[in-house]
Amino acid sequence: MLTPRRLVAGFFALFLAVVIVDHVFPPPLDRAGGLSALVTDRHGKPLRAFATPDGRWRFSGDLDKIDPEFVEALLRVEDKRFYDHRGTDWTGLMRALVDSAAAGRVVSGGSTITMQTARMLEPRDRNAGSKLVEIFRAWQLERRLSKDEILALYLSLTPYGGNLEGVRAASWSYFGHEADRLSQDEIALLIALPQSPEARRPDRHPAAAARARDWVAEKLRRYGAFSAEDAAEVAASSVPGRRRDFPDRAWHGAEKALAEGPREDVVSTLDAALQAEVERIAAERAEDEGAEVQVAALVVHIPTRAVRAIAGSASRDRPGGWLDLTAQARSPGSTLKPFIYAMAFDDGAAAPDTRVADLPTRFASYQPENFDRMFRGDVRVSDALQHSLNIPAVLMLDKVGPERFAAQLALAGARPRISGGADHDAGLAIALGGAGLTARELAVLYAALGDGGVAKPLIWRADEEGASFESAGNRLVSAESSAEILDILRRAPTPEGRMPGSLTANAPQIAFKTGTSYGFRDSWAAAVSGQHAIIVWVGRADGAPRPGVTGREAALPILFEIADRTAHHLRDEGEATMRLTSERRLRSHGALRSLAEAGPPQILFPPRDAELWAGSVNGRAPRPFVFSGRGDGNLSWYVDGRACDLDDAGAPVWQPEQPGFYTVTAVDPEGRSSRVRVRVITGPA
Repeated sequence: MLTPRRLVAGFFALFLAVVIVDHVFPPPLDRAGGLSALVTDRHGKPLRAFATPDGRWRFSGDLDKIDPEFVEALLRVEDKRFYDHRGTDWTGLMRALVDSAAAGRVVSGGSTITMQTARMLEPRDRNAGSKLVEIFRAWQLERRLSKDEILALYLSLTPYGGNLEGVRAASWSYFGHEADRLSQDEIALLIALPQSPEARRPDRHPAAAARARDWVAEKLRRYGAFSAEDAAEVAASSVPGRRRDFPDRAWHGAEKALAEGPREDVVSTLDAALQAEVERIAAERAEDEGAEVQVAALVVHIPTRAVRAIAGSASRDRPGGWLDLTAQARSPGSTLKPFIYAMAFDDGAAAPDTRVADLPTRFASYQPENFDRMFRGDVRVSDALQHSLNIPAVLMLDKVGPERFAAQLALAGARPRISGGADHDAGLAIALGGAGLTARELAVLYAALGDGGVAKPLIWRADEEGASFESAGNRLVSAESSAEILDILRRAPTPEGRMPGSLTANAPQIAFKTGTSYGFRDSWAAAVSGQHAIIVWVGRADGAPRPGVTGREAALPILFEIADRTAHHLRDEGEATMRLTSERRLRSHGALRSLAEAGPPQILFPPRDAELWAGSVNGRAPRPFVFSGRGDGNLSWYVDGRACDLDDAGAPVWQPEQPGFYTVTAVDPEGRSSRVRVRVITGPA
């Protein structure tokens, strides 16, 4: 007998069973994962879209990115009581059953948006049993998600034919734009297609797509969502006859921005206008350089470290173009020299006006040469840096210490790759490119140079710019030394045909350094231009040499062109402070007047163990040898203990009387001396 107690117990048992089943068999929401992602520039302009891992286009159904008029029209057609029911519209379901029974066929399924979402999450054959499962799953979804979350899920899963799912993917593919602003004909088509997505694909069945669209437009007219004129305009419009390509710009930069966080729609730090310019410049210059050549470039906003433009390669159609060459370690050539001098300034070992010797010098087994194989004697540090002299840079690194220099770079976020692996120490060759760095790491270093010597990592997502601006970073060199180095680099000789920026109105003031790796494999140009750090690399992706091609010839003109375009595009944002400042530069205190320490004289000629020809030349009598050296004060010269004569100009000269071995000695006023042994030859040995 059915008593109230048994009735209550039965209801309680049923409720408990439902709760247990709900807990044991939750709705498969994980199947809604694997969304596509759209990367935009910092102003929201689309750059590149990424498909799901299985090759489908399925963007999130974020209601903020979908036209509200479309959402309203969709609810009018598919589920008028969506915000009132709890997953199943029982009135609509019963009406669908009655209509179908009267017609003798299925006229309407009576499924709500929640039930359709459940079916898309868990596809099944269409029958009565499946309908019951959909009703249960819809109830589960309503318990777990808000109405807007269910609607967003529906809008991301709705099939549109082929590999298109969701209204945003369909809008991009068929109309070429985001779904946030849709015309009436676009709204009607996007509502009509999911009801039979393959049979109504406009790119394959345009007539069927047009009929379905017009039917939806007429239905919306009857509901009052469209006017008669709207419906007529929809019927008069054509349907898209093909699928469009998804956004595909900033290939490498967009990929890096996406990889920096969750796989979702990303607002990057890139500037679309500048990005297009940098890509164009890279492509044109690579074409000029030859079929095998690539160009890579970076533009970084120094205050925030936001990457404003990146060309990982000139073109994916050229060899190595699929690689992001800004992330490949290469020999940086001479681009590290400014940081060597800056650390020496910090130590008080040198200042811009310090005299340093550009003479043949051996460091144990290492004997560097200048690029042009010439030597200039005593030069100022500022001149040595501006003209990229090798021997002064190595002398300065010897003072700073190569291990300390490499460690400072690593702490700043630019770890040099030393040839031979971890067991090999950094040597003096690092001054001339003897360690690998990427273009991104050089951008970190040059951005630090433009930010008072403070190094910070590069930023790729717009929502991280504020945190980067406020972060303390790592001190690479002092602000004073950074300012002095920038002042030196601004006064370096500009490319051929380019007037110095200080003489040109509104021209960018560029503090730049070039570099060429051993064997002419890599051509570099790096700069601080106003509030931006710019890095340019030119070379072959396979590392093959390009004999005779230097950074000044290949990379520097590209850098100056990019600097001009950066000033043009970013000036309105207040980011391109380009003119020289009138502030007085701080000078290093306590720096040496000369890098050389007090010591004995240095004999420049004759070299040690030299063989000197003292015989006649073309029948003419031999000329005397003129000695040369450097030291404190005037030097006195002796050959085998006998003082040398002086010529009319006061230079020491020596005319050997016979062949043989001699000892040449130079003595300074303090009594310090140096000597070399030479051999004089007058005829065949």
